[in-house]
Amino acid sequence: MKIGLICPYDIYKGGGVQECVRAMQSELLGRGHDVKIITPLPRKIAKNQPANTIFIGRSRDIKSPLHTTSQVSVSLNNDMVEEVLAREKFDVLHFHEPWVPVVSRQILARSTSKNVATFHAKLPETVVSRTIEKVITPYTKSVIKYLDALTAVSEAAATYVSTLTDRPINIIPNGIDLGYYSAQSVTHLSTKPKHIVFIGRLEKRKGVKYLLQAFALLAETHPSVKLTIGGDGPDRAKLELLAKNLHLKNVKFVGYITEKQKKLLHAQADILCSPALYGESFGIVLLEALASGIPIVAGDNPGYASVMKGLGQLSILDPTNTNEFARRLELFLMNDKLRELWQDWALDYVKQFAYPKVVDAYEKLYQGLVK
Repeated sequence: MKIGLICPYDIYKGGGVQECVRAMQSELLGRGHDVKIITPLPRKIAKNQPANTIFIGRSRDIKSPLHTTSQVSVSLNNDMVEEVLAREKFDVLHFHEPWVPVVSRQILARSTSKNVATFHAKLPETVVSRTIEKVITPYTKSVIKYLDALTAVSEAAATYVSTLTDRPINIIPNGIDLGYYSAQSVTHLSTKPKHIVFIGRLEKRKGVKYLLQAFALLAETHPSVKLTIGGDGPDRAKLELLAKNLHLKNVKFVGYITEKQKKLLHAQADILCSPALYGESFGIVLLEALASGIPIVAGDNPGYASVMKGLGQLSILDPTNTNEFARRLELFLMNDKLRELWQDWALDYVKQFAYPKVVDAYEKLYQGLVK
């Protein structure tokens, strides 16, 4: 098949959608399909442009009311869209986050291919997000009418679009490259200090404030435990001040981290802690930890709960309950039998999210549309 994968974000930058699009392209190419990524041209163009990529329109940084910044498409030449579609003659166009302006809507209006959509994000349950929904709903409805199949990475990600249509939404989860992550033994009988790692954006919904408060309680009985905060964001200064006010000695803020640095932190971690309060549709960070065999302590939100099934439910808690948060951290740090049991479960459970299995589901969907 000839397949076009549409990504509305800067394909050069990290992010769950970009990683998914690139991984899908690689897997589909390996199966003999002709696959192109269609994406806006970023403001800063890398010297080595990725192969099998078509740039349409321009993008720029847009800061949302949710305190996140992304490069999204802001201009599009309709003649170029028509020229690309006429030249490529795609069998299937797969739109990731089609509600993000403007590239998906402009291509869909001119597409004669079979059109598939995947919804990745979940809006936070806040007054601001409800206001955003009112603004984007007419736009999203105008997109849905062009789509032949709807998918979402989780029930949480499907929540918003399911209010706009009675059509079925196929749940196909995010994937993980199991070969990229290598599991390590999680039993630590040495005297090496235990190490908790957080990786994510430093903003309110990620719950880092509660992690610091729970860590303060944990440090009272386990003063050698370390905490590394990887990531940046609007709340970094406030969180660093909170750590100072709590007199936390073993907390380190390392700022933005690269993929290489992330793998290094995984290798050092005894726990991956992600206490997000809301706004999570899935949780790629959890898949990465599962594949690495790192025990997880995570916030109780719909997206994370959709990933952490079975024994993984032991990892889910309410981060605002500081006492229970501290106890759960202590349990996963100090109980080697639990850690071994959890790792055995994790390394088997995560196999269902391997990209070959995820792409199997998309490939079957494509084939059903073009037969």
